Amino acid sequence: MAVQYKKIGIIGGGISGIAAAKQLSQFEPVVFEATDSIGGVWKHCSYRSTKLQTPRCDYEFSDFPWTQRDNTSFPSYREILDYLYSYATYFDVLKFVKFNSKVVEIRYVGDSESSAGAEYGSLLPGRPVWEVGVQTTQSETIQWYAFEFVVICTGKYGDIPAIPKFPQNRGPEIFKGKVLHTIDYCKLNEEESTQLLKGKKVVIFGYKKSAIDLAVECAEANQGPEGEPCTMVVRTLHWTVPHYSVWGLPFYMFYSTRASQYLHERPNQGFLRTLLCHMLSPMRSAVKIIESYLTWKLPLEKYGLRPDHPFEEDYASCQMAILPENFFSEADKGKIAIKRSTSKWWFWEGGVQFEDGSRLDADVVVLATGFDGKQKLKAIIPDPFRSLLEFPSGMMPLYRGTINPLIPNMAFVGYIESVSNLHTAEIRCKWLSRLVEDQFRLPSVDKMLEQTMKEMEIMRRTTRFYKRSCISTFSINHSDEICEEMGWRSWRKKSWIAEAFSPLQ
Repeated sequence: MAVQYKKIGIIGGGISGIAAAKQLSQFEPVVFEATDSIGGVWKHCSYRSTKLQTPRCDYEFSDFPWTQRDNTSFPSYREILDYLYSYATYFDVLKFVKFNSKVVEIRYVGDSESSAGAEYGSLLPGRPVWEVGVQTTQSETIQWYAFEFVVICTGKYGDIPAIPKFPQNRGPEIFKGKVLHTIDYCKLNEEESTQLLKGKKVVIFGYKKSAIDLAVECAEANQGPEGEPCTMVVRTLHWTVPHYSVWGLPFYMFYSTRASQYLHERPNQGFLRTLLCHMLSPMRSAVKIIESYLTWKLPLEKYGLRPDHPFEEDYASCQMAILPENFFSEADKGKIAIKRSTSKWWFWEGGVQFEDGSRLDADVVVLATGFDGKQKLKAIIPDPFRSLLEFPSGMMPLYRGTINPLIPNMAFVGYIESVSNLHTAEIRCKWLSRLVEDQFRLPSVDKMLEQTMKEMEIMRRTTRFYKRSCISTFSINHSDEICEEMGWRSWRKKSWIAEAFSPLQ
C-alpha cells in the first residue's frame, strides 16, 4: 500500500489534538485518534461523577465561550465533551480526524546530518521527515503516512496504567476477588459500576482526584445498614480544597493573578526582579491562611489527612484536588474509611496485606495509581530520539512547553500542566501555528535548552513533585514570553489594576 503524504500529522484527538488541528487547519492536517471519539481523558478516563476542577469560564477556548459561562457550578465531563464537540463542529475540525486509527510506530526519514546542527531547522522543509504507521480497528494492515511535521498530543494520562510491582506469588493472580485499575472502572456504565461496588468490601489505592471520586461513588452505592464501607489506602498526602474560594476570596487571587505570581520566582527575571522577589518572599507566607482555612474547614486532622508539606507544593505541581461535597460526610457515616500506609503491600487470597503484617479483607481492589504517559511516547518514538524524551531528572525538555530541541520537526502539546490545561494547550498551539508559518524563528538549540533548564530548575526548587512539569506558579510569565515571541502584547487588560489583580486568560 502506497505511503500517503501530507504536510502535518497530529497524533491524538483530545483537547490538545483538537486545539492543534484548529490552529493548523490551513495546512489540512491529519489527526489520528485511536478511539471512535474525540475528548481524550474526558471521554475515556471519566466516571459518571467526574467534574472539572475549575469554573467553566476558566476552561474555555479564547474564541469559543461557553453558552453558560457565568454558571458558577463545575461542569461535568459530559458537558465538557459537548463543549469540545461544539467547538470542533463550529470550526469544522472533525473533517481532519481519522477515528479508530491507532499510531503503532513512527520512523525517522529526514536528514540526520541537518538535525544534529546548532539550529533546529525549518518545520516544513518541503520533504517528508517522519513516517507514521497507523492501524485501524477494521484491519490488521499498517497504513503508512509521511509528514514534514508531526504534533504529538497523546497526553500523560490514559491508555497505559501505572501498575505496582508485586513479589512473586503475591500479585493479583492469587486474589480471589476482582482487581482493576481506574481506567477499567471508567469503561463501566452506571449499572455495571453500581453492581461492582454494592455490598462489596472495596479497597482503593490512591488519594488523588480519581481515587476520591471513586470512594464517593462507592459510598453512594453502599448506603443503608447492609452497605460495606470503602477503604482508601493513602500513601502520599496532598492538599484538597472544598470549593473555589478561601475565606470568601476567589482562589485565583492567591496564585493566578499577575500580582500574586510576582511573589514567585520565574525564568529570566533579571537582578532587580530577583532582588524584589527575595525581599517580598515573606509575603508568600500569607498563603498559610489557605492551610489554616483548610484545616479549619475540613476534618483533616481527624482523619490523618493533613499533609506535612506546604500547600504551595501541591499547587505548584498541579495536584490540588477539589473534594466532592459529601466526601467527609460519608466518612463520618463510616462509609469511607482511611488507612495511612507508606509500606510495601501485596495480595493474599482474601484481600491485601502490608509489610507490617496488617491485612484488609477485600472483594474488589481498585488501583487509582495513575498512568505511564512517558511509556506511551517511548512505545512509538524511535531510537535514538526515544532516549532524548527526558533528562536524567525525569522531566521532558520542552521549549515553550512544546518543542524538544533535540528532536527535529516534532512538537508535543499537553505535556506541560497548569491550573487550566486547555488555556495552556491553546496558546501553545497558536504559537506553534505561527512558528510553522515562519512568522518568527526559533533560537539555537543551545538557547532553547538553556531556557528549558531554567524552567526545570525553578520547578525543582518549588515542589518535590516537580517531575509533573507544572508551571502554575509562573504560568503568566510563561504566556508572556510566548506572546512576545509571536510579536503580541503580553499585557491583556485595559488598566494596570485589572492587569495586576484579575485572572489572566
